[in-house]
Amino acid sequence: MNKFSINNFNIKELLRIGTGSRTEKAKKNIVVLFVIHFFNFLALMAIVPVTIKYLGENQYGVWLTLSSVFMWLGNLDFGIGNGLRNKLAESFAKEDFQSTRKYLSTAYAVFAIGILSSLLIYLVIHPFINWSFILNAGNYEVKSLNNFVFIVFVLFAFQFLLRLLTSLINADQKPALNGFITLCINVLTLAVVIMLYFVSKSSLYLYGFVISLLPFIVLLIASFSLFNGRYKNIAPSIKYIDLKSSRSLVSLGMQFFIIQISALIVFATDNLIITHLYDPSQVTVYNIAHKYFFFITLVFNVFLSPFWSAFTDAFVKKDFEWITQVIKRLVQVWALLSVGTIVMILISDLVYKIWIGSEIKIPFSLSAAMGIFMIISNWNNIFAFFLNGVGKIRLQFYYSIITAVINIPLSIFLAKDFNMGITGVITATIICIGFASIWAPVQYNKIITGKAKGIWNK
Repeated sequence: MNKFSINNFNIKELLRIGTGSRTEKAKKNIVVLFVIHFFNFLALMAIVPVTIKYLGENQYGVWLTLSSVFMWLGNLDFGIGNGLRNKLAESFAKEDFQSTRKYLSTAYAVFAIGILSSLLIYLVIHPFINWSFILNAGNYEVKSLNNFVFIVFVLFAFQFLLRLLTSLINADQKPALNGFITLCINVLTLAVVIMLYFVSKSSLYLYGFVISLLPFIVLLIASFSLFNGRYKNIAPSIKYIDLKSSRSLVSLGMQFFIIQISALIVFATDNLIITHLYDPSQVTVYNIAHKYFFFITLVFNVFLSPFWSAFTDAFVKKDFEWITQVIKRLVQVWALLSVGTIVMILISDLVYKIWIGSEIKIPFSLSAAMGIFMIISNWNNIFAFFLNGVGKIRLQFYYSIITAVINIPLSIFLAKDFNMGITGVITATIICIGFASIWAPVQYNKIITGKAKGIWNK
């Protein structure tokens, strides 16, 4: 593993990854993303205490659980988003812009049909769902909470359709632009929450409606601007819809879809598990720790974000030396940030007191486990970005199914039977993703050296 050595490490080396337009795009995005994510992190950190003050610990826990449920649903796009990203990146690499427009138009059409179908299905089953039970929110009248959830569901559904724009931007190797869109959403969210705190009584319904509406408005404006500007020549159009091409999107996308479903079970069920094992206030505790250590992932994503589609471009052009250089640099960044994570664990109690005060207690064991989770997750993402970018995801597909099956029962066992509390929930996730940190680098090495056979090359 000499190529992963961090001896003689220095910051300048991080961006020394060869020359060429692909490299220059990556470097520019990394620099811009640093600035954008710095302000994104400040906004995210500021939103938490203001929201807790406005909603209270329990109501905030209810909202976190509800929004996480809809974030799951947002990923249930049959993998079209990731499949589209790869297909568009291949088209850009070949400068086949007619195929680009065809794939884009078809993806919007298929996804719109899926969204409308989902809304119709939800409209039918809506009267029979008890969201008060699902969210463990006994203080809310069932009918009013159900109606509120329906409105939020509609707003989230249209957000997800508009988020296809992010697949195009990523395929064009401009993740900094997506970062800017996210920054706009976070800054507006912070401004609105502060305004609500001063002019309105605490209201989950008002908060949820406004917070769900803001991303929709920002994404709508971004779509209109970009499809009438930079992407005007490939803007989606009814006449370019080709349902035959949807097969290639869905065939690759279905594998991504199963991986997404499994990832949702592993990563996104934590809030539901905690709210039912304990109560919504513990969801708030869990998410404060997650948001604190998410800083590491946010910084790491600055370096990682430009490379999914860049890996696709390089693999199509058989530029394996460039890929090897990038992986080496990403491993060095990961090592540096892992040291930073350990420091964050050690000073976590002090940071929590400064950030949110002393009213909410965050167990040190939870902070330690959350830090370890971020270290392992970031390592896995280096190789997942490569494997996803080159479409070699069969092994990841099977592994994700296994982890999805064991995650929930393991979370409950560690939390309740092993008396680990909410720390047991993230510990189960660590166990589930741990084995991927071994096989994913092995698969990368096999592919890059031309030794991948069978499932290692699918």
